[in-house]
Amino acid sequence: MQSCTLGFHASHEQFKPSELIKLVQRAEKAGFDDALSSDHYFPWSELQGESGHAWSWLGAALQATQLSFGIVNAPVQRYSPAIIAQAVGTLCEMFPGRFWIAAGSGQYLNEHINGEKWPDKATRNQRLQECVDLMRALWRGESVTHAGLVNVQDAKLYTRPSYMPTVIGAALSEATAEWLGSWADGMITTSRPPEELKKMIEAFWKGGGEGKPIYLKVQLSYDKTYQKALTGAHEQWKNNILPPNILSDIRTPEGFDAAGANVKPDDIPPHVRVSDSTDQHLEWLLQDVELGVSHLYLHNVNLEQEQFIEVFGDKVLPALKKTQPAR
Repeated sequence: MQSCTLGFHASHEQFKPSELIKLVQRAEKAGFDDALSSDHYFPWSELQGESGHAWSWLGAALQATQLSFGIVNAPVQRYSPAIIAQAVGTLCEMFPGRFWIAAGSGQYLNEHINGEKWPDKATRNQRLQECVDLMRALWRGESVTHAGLVNVQDAKLYTRPSYMPTVIGAALSEATAEWLGSWADGMITTSRPPEELKKMIEAFWKGGGEGKPIYLKVQLSYDKTYQKALTGAHEQWKNNILPPNILSDIRTPEGFDAAGANVKPDDIPPHVRVSDSTDQHLEWLLQDVELGVSHLYLHNVNLEQEQFIEVFGDKVLPALKKTQPAR
């Protein structure tokens, strides 16, 4: 079995930035190697009720810990790719080897705020690849002017890291996984049943990604009882189990609440791994590693973060690390 990085997911939609700093510090002490940050303008629901600026937070989080950090970001509409390239370059210069970006095509929820038209999926994918190409050119020190689906005029980065930052491609469908295999440095997707995850990985390999790392954001809910775990997942994450084409095109948190209104607690599994058994969670994670996942980012979707960090740090992380070869 290959070795695997074990990360904690910092959910800006659910917690204040000041609280997330304390949580990633706690996660580091508990044995997590890495952390993943969301990047939203709006939360997924009115109930979640938070949405701090991730890039303001990341410098503080990197300084407050020794963890490596990644972010899932759409450098496409709400942001200029030139600005994201500058942000990534600055963090990589200050904290060499400790920061990476996962680039995705975006969601209407976050990107509509600049008032531009929301393109179809094919156009969004083309736009994303343009943005990644532009960012890589800027990281190489080139002066960039580009007119296309995105426009950049006379951009150049004067502060850059001494290496090319890692760009992981974000995929929720097999078609997207195959498409990004040729240009991304790896793939990140969300947890799903083994047969579905295997198809995602194979699609990425088919597109040219064989041998590249697989990152997995694991959506789980752990609590002292199964019912508490299920209730917490349903309250906080029911809007997020909708199909990718719906998740991409809803405009507001109120719209997500309306779309998720008919989701029942029993609908949550298998979209979220719900269990009060750490042995069960360990078994699921071992299956991920067996399929080829190299980086696991655990997102306990309910609000009981301290309990999750303590229990998984005590029982799950050590057991998972024992099954892996030394790095």
